[in-house]
Amino acid sequence: MLCSLHIVRIEQVIPCGVIAVETDLSVDAKRGYLKGDFALFHLSDMKNIQFEYHYHDFNKIIVFISGNVTYLIEGNAYRLRPWDILFVSSSELHKPVIDPSVIYERIVIWVDPGFLSSHSRDCDLFTCFDLTSAKNNLLRLDGKTMGYARVLCSRLEEACKSMEFGSVLLKNAILLQLMIVLTRELIKGGGSCDIKDISTDIYIRNILDYINANLQEDLTIDLLAARFYMSRYHLMHKFKQFTGYSVHSYIRQKRLIKADTLIKSGVPAMQASEQCGFNDYSNFVRAYKKLFGASPRNRLK
Repeated sequence: MLCSLHIVRIEQVIPCGVIAVETDLSVDAKRGYLKGDFALFHLSDMKNIQFEYHYHDFNKIIVFISGNVTYLIEGNAYRLRPWDILFVSSSELHKPVIDPSVIYERIVIWVDPGFLSSHSRDCDLFTCFDLTSAKNNLLRLDGKTMGYARVLCSRLEEACKSMEFGSVLLKNAILLQLMIVLTRELIKGGGSCDIKDISTDIYIRNILDYINANLQEDLTIDLLAARFYMSRYHLMHKFKQFTGYSVHSYIRQKRLIKADTLIKSGVPAMQASEQCGFNDYSNFVRAYKKLFGASPRNRLK
C-alpha cells in the first residue's frame, strides 16, 4: 500500500503498491522518492507555493487538467492548456510556476526506469522521454486521441485503487497501453502546439545540449562563450534568465547527477567523477555529499 503519512501537498493519492514520498527540499535538490514500479497522484489544490528547480531519479508524466500554470523545463517554458501532457526525464531540471488564485488540477505519474527497461523487450518505452527531451517536453493531443487518453487515465486510476484479482497486472497493462498510445503520437509528430505557448531561446537550447553531451570536457564560461559566439556577460545573463541557474551551478549539478547514476550502476566513484569532468576527487566528494547528503560510499549502503 502507498504510505501517505509522509506525503506533502498531495490531496488525493491513488495507491499503486509502492511507497512514494514528496518532500520540501531546497534548490538544487532531488524532490520525491519512488520505491516500486510507478505511482499515480491525482492532485487538485489552490496553494501559494513557490517551487524551486528540482529533479528526480525517475521519469515523470504530467497530465494537466485545469489551472493557470507555466512549466519550466531545461530552459523551455510551457504555458499549459487543459489535457496537455508533459514528459520529464529523470535528471531534467524543472519547476512549475502556479497561479494560486485558480484551482490547479493534474494527474502525475512517476515511473521507475527499471520498470520501463523490463517492459522494453519489443519496443523502447523510453522513446517518449527521449523524443521530448531532444525537442520539447510538451504533447498536445487532438480531440480523438485526447478522449482516448482521458479514458485510459480514468481506467488507470480505477485500477490503482483496486485490490481485486489481477489488479497489479491490470494497472501495469493500462499504464503501458497509455505510454504506447502517447509515444505513437510523438513518433507521428504529435498534436500541434501553439508556438506562443512555448518560450525558448535557440542559443541557450544549443548550449544546454552541448553541455549535457560533453560533461566530461572542460566547460568554462570563456570556452562556451567563444564556441557560441557570445560575450561572457550575454551568455551568463541569458543562461540565468532561461534556466534559473548560473552556468557554473548548472554544469556542477548535471555532473553530479550523472556521476550518481554511474555510481549506482556499479562504476567506481573515482572513475565516475573523472568521466563527469571532475579533476579533483576530494572536491567531487564534498560537492556530492552536499547535494545528496551522503558520500558516494555511504549512499550505496
